Amino acid sequence: MKSPAESSPRTEFSVLLAADSFKGSASSEAIEEYLEAGVLRALPHAQIKKVLIADGGEGTVDAFISGCGGEIKSVQVEDLFGRPIVARLGMLPNGNAVVEMAEAAGIRFSSCTDEDARRASTYGVGQLLRAALDLGVHRIYVGLGGSATSDGGCGMAEALGALFLDALGKPVIRGLEGLPHIAHVDMSHFDRRVYDTEIIALSDVNNPLSGKHGAIYTFGLQKGLLFSRLREYDDWMRHYAHTVSAATKDNHALSAGAGAAGGLGFGLLSFCGASTMLGIQALLDAVHFDEQLRGVNLVITGEGRMDNQTAYGKAPVGVARRATLQGISTYAVVGSHTEDISKVHEAGIQQVFASAPAGLSLEECIKRTPEDVAAAAERAVRFFIRRF
Repeated sequence: MKSPAESSPRTEFSVLLAADSFKGSASSEAIEEYLEAGVLRALPHAQIKKVLIADGGEGTVDAFISGCGGEIKSVQVEDLFGRPIVARLGMLPNGNAVVEMAEAAGIRFSSCTDEDARRASTYGVGQLLRAALDLGVHRIYVGLGGSATSDGGCGMAEALGALFLDALGKPVIRGLEGLPHIAHVDMSHFDRRVYDTEIIALSDVNNPLSGKHGAIYTFGLQKGLLFSRLREYDDWMRHYAHTVSAATKDNHALSAGAGAAGGLGFGLLSFCGASTMLGIQALLDAVHFDEQLRGVNLVITGEGRMDNQTAYGKAPVGVARRATLQGISTYAVVGSHTEDISKVHEAGIQQVFASAPAGLSLEECIKRTPEDVAAAAERAVRFFIRRF
């Protein structure tokens, strides 16, 4: 482990901050500002490095642009229900693009009722992909977090030129509710530029498309789908997968990540020849994170709520694993955590500091986030120094 010299408070000490957003409370950028304030209370002369991170969900475009440079492009697309909105995509200096599906089909656009969840479409995501293709990019990263959809990527493919037809040869309605009516998929007008572009789906889940661990059973309830109809909806998804596989001559229903974002993972794999990658790994590679770790004594990461699921593809553990390989300690500052976080410790996060005081309401905790996160960061640094 790299440790600070203790002979003088002015001894050079470097801390790298790489925290995910506290969802519903503060962005990655804001959290790192609060962390910085706390670190400097403990060590006023510390050198601070900040790396915005995300795992494919909220903040992915901003994290790539912050770490790589480039610019944000605004694109007019349709939201879940066909209403016009302006969404963003990131254009990187190396000719790659970054798209967040939640920009066009995120949970914030839905009231999370069964009706909304059945009607929600990824059509706007396809429009974002088409806009990226129009820019002549070589690679498109697609963040799959924060979705409100369960349409298997059907809407996305429609925006790229696929036609989903019923038994009478008429287009089916969009969304999950259209899937059981698909009898034929016409790919004759599909945008061929897709096949000359590397598309990488960024996610932190490995679920298949259907079944007990698939998109409907695992994520449907949080989007508003009725528990009593999950089996029916899963059957719709199975039918859709069968029809699409017949059209594309490739079956990705059981592929890892196919169930991400309500099956958008399946759509990207099937129609676009996409590959899948953990969002945090793609980001850390893109921003040359390993190089940024040089000379660092301590890494502080974090997220809003930590539990043992954090160990499976979430951003803080992705950061910790990179730091551990270079012998650097990683601590986490979180809003709160479950009692058992043994898997997180096993994955490389040595200490976890909860910032939210016990007994407060969520609203009170959110209001106190700036000061409480700073205080937790100060405790973390002082604890680290005492150990050495």
